[in-house]
Amino acid sequence: MVSPKVQEALAKAQENPVIGYKTLLNSLDDFSPPEARSTDLKAITDDLFAASHGVVTTKAVLSDLINVLKNSQNHESWIDVGTHIVRAISSTPSLSSSLVDQASALRELIATAHETNEDFLAAAKILAEIPLDSSQRRVSDREKAKIWIRIVRNHLEEDDSTTAETYLNKLKNVMHKVGDTDPEMMLHFKLSAARIQDSNRQFLQAASSYHDISFSPSIAEEERLHTLSMAIKCAVLAPAGPLRSRALGRLHKDERSAGLEEYGILEKMFFDRLLSSDEVEKFAQSLAPHQLAKTSDGSTVLARAVVEHNLLSAGRLYTNIGFDELGLLLGLDGDKAEETTAKMIEQGRLTGSIDQIDRIIYFEMGEASGEHGSGHTTAQVGKEIRRWDSNVQALAEDVERVTDLLQAEFPDFVATQIAV
Repeated sequence: MVSPKVQEALAKAQENPVIGYKTLLNSLDDFSPPEARSTDLKAITDDLFAASHGVVTTKAVLSDLINVLKNSQNHESWIDVGTHIVRAISSTPSLSSSLVDQASALRELIATAHETNEDFLAAAKILAEIPLDSSQRRVSDREKAKIWIRIVRNHLEEDDSTTAETYLNKLKNVMHKVGDTDPEMMLHFKLSAARIQDSNRQFLQAASSYHDISFSPSIAEEERLHTLSMAIKCAVLAPAGPLRSRALGRLHKDERSAGLEEYGILEKMFFDRLLSSDEVEKFAQSLAPHQLAKTSDGSTVLARAVVEHNLLSAGRLYTNIGFDELGLLLGLDGDKAEETTAKMIEQGRLTGSIDQIDRIIYFEMGEASGEHGSGHTTAQVGKEIRRWDSNVQALAEDVERVTDLLQAEFPDFVATQIAV
């Protein structure tokens, strides 16, 4: 119920609206008790729009009303009263086009309240209603970027990377104009891009982005180490191959990495050492839900990354290995081990060849190029045979050399043995 003093003040305000409303709003603490404040502010709004005072008067009073609402520091009131005022503006076509700035300011206020209440989806939705490309209102690139970056961050808090990426793409068109003069906004932009890459399982790109951010002087040391930790996690989860090896190398060279919990698994992967199930399970406990999501074949992103890494490690240990033996090493059946190996060879992430008749995998020495189809060629099979022939020839030549030495030193003994 509207406070009696407010009702009385509203009746007097009609004589001189600008002064009357302003006096009421400036003395609202005397007219309206705290528990009735939201109700009274909505009543003032309804009275203002019902009286049809015109654009100039309405705009002036509305600006004062928004300031009073903002200064109240009551987030629930910001949402309740702010939403009520926005609806009142929208339902008055004759004034709505002239009150775009006021409606935008209210939406930002409402969004801030939702963010404080951790209702990030509601905050993103109300911010998206702010007109940024309207002919009735000129908005600077800086203001556009400010709103879009908030929308992106709110959607990321809701794990909605798809919608967040839509607004990030809009941001890309203006960040080059405002980023140089606003390092903090540029930092938020880069961090949001990294989080989207992470959510979309573009782990190599995310690792590089997080690593770059970890050197930023604009954030505290604790935050820099956190982003470095995220970079290591993404590098570990990336598809095994030469590109990931380079990413692991950069992170391993970073002296700060040695102080992080993830350093153990980083070091093992960098040196192509086999990972145990206990190490993998411990690492999994530090991952975000999307990093533990299942892939199309039913395995998790982490499980696939570990299998591929251990397969590369096996290639460093063995010249060749049977399907079933490799499967035992990877924790897979023989056919699945062959399928995984074939896929990595085809994608250029592993060099070798597969003998499906004898069920043997031959690993090639050296690092794969990372180019599709470069892991296996028909020439590699011939190369393996030529290397075998070369080894046999070298052995025969060594035997002949020993025989010649014996002939020179012990001719009688050699003659006897040859005769036999």
